[in-house]
Amino acid sequence: MGELIGSLWWLVVSLGVLVSIHEYGHFWVARRCGVRVLRFSIGFGKPLWMKRGADGTEYAVAAIPLGGYVKMLDEREGDVPDAQLDQAFNRKPVWRRIAIVAAGPVANLLLCVALFWGMFVIGRPDYAPVVGGAERIAAEAGLRAGDTVRAVGTRATPTWSEVQMALLPAALDHEDVPVRVTGDDGSERTLQLPLSQLPEHFDERNAIGVIGLSPRHAVVPAVVGRVSPDTAAWGVLAEGDRITAIDGNPVADWRGIGPQVQALGAQGGLAMIEVERDGERLALEIQPREATDEDGTQRWVLGIEPARGVRPEFDAMRRYGPLQAIPAAFAETAHQARELFAMIGRAFTGKVSVQNTVAGPVTIARATNAFAGQGAAWYLSILALLSLSLGILNLLPIPILDGGHLLYYLIELVKGSPVSERVMAAGQYVGLALIAGLMGLAFYNDIVNNLVH
Repeated sequence: MGELIGSLWWLVVSLGVLVSIHEYGHFWVARRCGVRVLRFSIGFGKPLWMKRGADGTEYAVAAIPLGGYVKMLDEREGDVPDAQLDQAFNRKPVWRRIAIVAAGPVANLLLCVALFWGMFVIGRPDYAPVVGGAERIAAEAGLRAGDTVRAVGTRATPTWSEVQMALLPAALDHEDVPVRVTGDDGSERTLQLPLSQLPEHFDERNAIGVIGLSPRHAVVPAVVGRVSPDTAAWGVLAEGDRITAIDGNPVADWRGIGPQVQALGAQGGLAMIEVERDGERLALEIQPREATDEDGTQRWVLGIEPARGVRPEFDAMRRYGPLQAIPAAFAETAHQARELFAMIGRAFTGKVSVQNTVAGPVTIARATNAFAGQGAAWYLSILALLSLSLGILNLLPIPILDGGHLLYYLIELVKGSPVSERVMAAGQYVGLALIAGLMGLAFYNDIVNNLVH
């Protein structure tokens, strides 16, 4: 229940901020272009609060917090007194109408820059880009536990989050990418990560795992959390034991236990398992027992489960001074915009599943709640990405979106006269159908990704 309330709260707060800035962009430019604004509303439906300003504009907060609108004086939407015709939106030159419509998405882009600036100034804590384990493609490329990833391609990776974000596009495109690393001995080397060898279809949400990389902070220590009754470890091992060696072979983490247990079971007989318990080092005798998995696979087990430890502390920070943060914020906005356009292109060409591309309110709510729980800088980062997405998606040439209106005005510039009412009406129906389809897909993805899984 706590997560549900928190998710709803941060969804409403986030949408409120993004929509307010977007609509204020339209409002601010409209007023300066001489257009009379009748209503500035955050949300749709019945107003929960309304106040008429000295300028004659109605300011409202409505019941459905999934958007907003700026209603301007317009002859196409009602009678306009002769004395106010010069303040009607439809009477303004096409360049002014373009400026008013484009102002909303531009406001979101500027907000994105401001939010990234704030994130950099505050400093976003993260995990160091240190490899905890390498298997499959990562191991074949030469990555090893203890390597610090300095760059993926041309993008520097000061944190593990940057490593993930840099590797994902290359993985989706199945493109080999150079990776610059520093070994735990201080030596630098550049490796070629052959992502072209990835399967044609893989779990895009776990691309790093499919590559075979795991971060140092995700390594599970070899600490016993639970011993199952009537198993090989029952009466031998205890909760809190840290396993240091099995049959004389060192154990670095939990992943090293399984293979050694299988080897012990295959050779038969008792073996020594070394543990640290309450500050003492003990050597205990143990003999694995054979068990059958649900799929019928036979394997040797001890009957132990790992300790469920607390989340490790962040050990890296991405932070800049107020002046350094300005170009960094613009660069980050430009980079994320390129990645967003690229992701849209992948969705249209089938390189990435739309199930993982179009997010609905449930996914957004859970993400904002999770990011907010990690601190102000993390929340600013996801708010910046949402603002960027809102700005760019609104520029798509879909009727009823800002981009659709801009398309009409560009056509008007070319042909010298406005698009006919019939064409605009047809476009509205097409736009509504497309938006309804996108919303349906978003809700479907929410159900599949959050409720089914």
